[in-house]
Amino acid sequence: MANKQIKRKKLHVIGILIPAVVVVLTAAFFIYTGVYYKAAPDALSALLGDDTVAVSETVDGWLFDGPSDDVLLIFYGGGKVEEEAYAPLMREIAEGGVDTYLVKMPFRLAVLDSGKADKVIASTSYDRYIVGGHSLGGSMAAYFAANEPNKVDGVVLCAAYATEKLDGRLKVVSAYGTQDGVLDFKNYEDNKPNLPAGFTELVIDGGNHSGFGCYGFQKGDGEAQIEQSAQRALTVSAVTEAFKE
Repeated sequence: MANKQIKRKKLHVIGILIPAVVVVLTAAFFIYTGVYYKAAPDALSALLGDDTVAVSETVDGWLFDGPSDDVLLIFYGGGKVEEEAYAPLMREIAEGGVDTYLVKMPFRLAVLDSGKADKVIASTSYDRYIVGGHSLGGSMAAYFAANEPNKVDGVVLCAAYATEKLDGRLKVVSAYGTQDGVLDFKNYEDNKPNLPAGFTELVIDGGNHSGFGCYGFQKGDGEAQIEQSAQRALTVSAVTEAFKE
C-alpha cells in the first residue's frame, strides 16, 4: 500500500512538473525570438516598386520582379534579422538581371522552415532556381539544395557555409567580408569541401557580417572598412555575373 501511495505521489509531481517545464521553455523561446535585429528605415524604401523592378508581397515573402524572365534567387535571411533588412540587396540583384524572392520565415529563423523554397518554386514559373541566404539562412538554403538537388541550379552563400555535400553540377557563389566577426571561419574552411569544384569565392576586403543586410551593427561583428553599399555592389556583381541570362 505504501509503495502505491509513493508511486501516486511521484506521478502527481511529474504531472505538475511537465506542464511547468513546457511553460518555461515556451516562455524562453518567445523571449529569445522576440529580440531581433530590425530593418533600418531606409531599407523599407527598397520594397517600393518602380519601372525597373516590381515588388509584390505574398504570405511567403516578397517577389522582386526585374528584367529577368528566366532565373529566380530564393533568399533566406539571417537568424533573428527582420527579413525586410535584405530588401536593398534583393532589389539590386533583381535590377542586375536575376529576379529575387525574399522569404518570410517563422520567427525570423530559417532553421524552422528550411524547405520554404519548395513553396516559392511551386508558386512561380522560372526556368532556373537558385537558393541562397545570409548566415544561418545561407546554411539552411544550402541544406535545402543538398537534399533537393534537382530543384535548384545554384546556391548563394553570404557569410555562410554548406554543412552537407552539394551536387557537383550546382553553381555556387560564396561571399564573406574580411572584417566579419560573426562567421565561424574554422567551420567555413572545414566545410569548403562540401562545395562543388570551381565555386566562386568572393572575399570582400573591408566588408563585415552585418553588411549584407540593412539592420545596423550585429553584436560581435567587426567594424566595416567599406560602405555597406559597396559591399552590396560587389555581392550583386558576383551573383548576377554567375546566374543571369
